[in-house]
Amino acid sequence: MSPPAYEVRVAEDPADREACFAVRKEVFVAEQGVPREIEYDAYDAEAVHVLAVREDGVSLGTGRLLFGEAAAAKTGGDPSVGSLGRLAVARAARGLGVGAALVRAVEEAARARGLTAVDLHAQTQALGFYERLGYEAYGPEFPDAGIPHRAMRRVL
Repeated sequence: MSPPAYEVRVAEDPADREACFAVRKEVFVAEQGVPREIEYDAYDAEAVHVLAVREDGVSLGTGRLLFGEAAAAKTGGDPSVGSLGRLAVARAARGLGVGAALVRAVEEAARARGLTAVDLHAQTQALGFYERLGYEAYGPEFPDAGIPHRAMRRVL
């Protein structure tokens, strides 16, 4: 039996955004123990959020793109570089290609805004996933929410 089909779309309406936040709560807050007060931030209001949803309406994953001043604050001040973050895939959807589809959707949103590269802060256990998608790690390991991370970049 094949897995249910899903689509990845930009979360433009309030219901889609709430679905994105629900997946983040499930993965980061409940599963990984990230404090709720640091999971949601001021960047959420202006970010481009992407949502993977099954044809039956079940949310599978999410990610966000920061651009402009918000991204420049995270990427060393370069306004041509976007910042991919908050990539989360529900446990039941892992291994189905949802994460890669979300990354590609964020990259497409970055291209549409004229960005030349995308940076991200990857949990070290996810480095291989991002490397397979063309990202290269740089700089030392650092903690974020008590979880080891590395900075990565992909030129678009």
